Amino acid sequence: MSVSTLSVIANCLGPFSSLSHPNFVVPALACDTHAHVIAEDTARYPFTSNRSYTPPPAPEKAYLAMLDALGIQRGVLVQPSIYGTDNRYMREVLARHTDRLRGVAVIDAQVSTAELEQMHTEGVRGVRINALFRGGVALDSMEQIAARIAPFGWHMQFLIDVTHGVELLPRIARLGCEVVIDHMGYLTPSTHISDALKALEKYVAEKGWWVKLSGAYRLVRKLEDMRQVTPIAQALIRANPHRMVWGSDWPHVAVHEMPNTTDLLSMLAEWAPDDMIRQHILVQNPEMLYGFTS
Repeated sequence: MSVSTLSVIANCLGPFSSLSHPNFVVPALACDTHAHVIAEDTARYPFTSNRSYTPPPAPEKAYLAMLDALGIQRGVLVQPSIYGTDNRYMREVLARHTDRLRGVAVIDAQVSTAELEQMHTEGVRGVRINALFRGGVALDSMEQIAARIAPFGWHMQFLIDVTHGVELLPRIARLGCEVVIDHMGYLTPSTHISDALKALEKYVAEKGWWVKLSGAYRLVRKLEDMRQVTPIAQALIRANPHRMVWGSDWPHVAVHEMPNTTDLLSMLAEWAPDDMIRQHILVQNPEMLYGFTS
């Protein structure tokens, strides 16, 4: 899905509210590294007019209930593109849960140092560059933003389609910060032996890039085909299991079929059958990337 294919603002479905533990034992201090919170009060927290979708509310209380239902103790909130660079709601939620939550903000290069310092205190540990949905900060300013976040040791997270952006990878590698790739690089099952996957594997293995094992339902046409993503997830895990993290992508915005979040977590048992590798993906890896303390 690209910006060019999203010429209208689509209304989103809401996530399932009835969830349960997955089909494996979730380890203590497990972390969901990719979710969004969406305020109920749209007057106080207005959506940007330059957006690709309009979601229903997915507030703090519902998000924490989702984590509890899955047996997950930690979470990472990612600023959704619908708010542009207005990170207020995410930051307010983070500030109320400094032990349990971390955040990934969307900023421009003009943000003040004082604001960055305050975000760090609240739990922000990275920024997101979004090349797929309107409302996010695009690739043009990534070097300037990387320079602004360098003093804080933050990472830069990219929502890109690696298949159509292989030429971007060397440029990203020169940023001098930790790199996180969203949703398995948007690689589809037809690319499981492609040059794009091989290129991403190389950066994961040799440069220590991080990958979010998330958004499987975004990489296929129908929910019933999600397991076709398994070879991609397994290839990335083999490349460097210590740089993989898992994310729910709750509340699953901008989709035609709503996935069950429990099913998404259960798929991790197929991608990483080994208990110790799964432990790293869910606990130690996000602990390192986001600075959680045990």
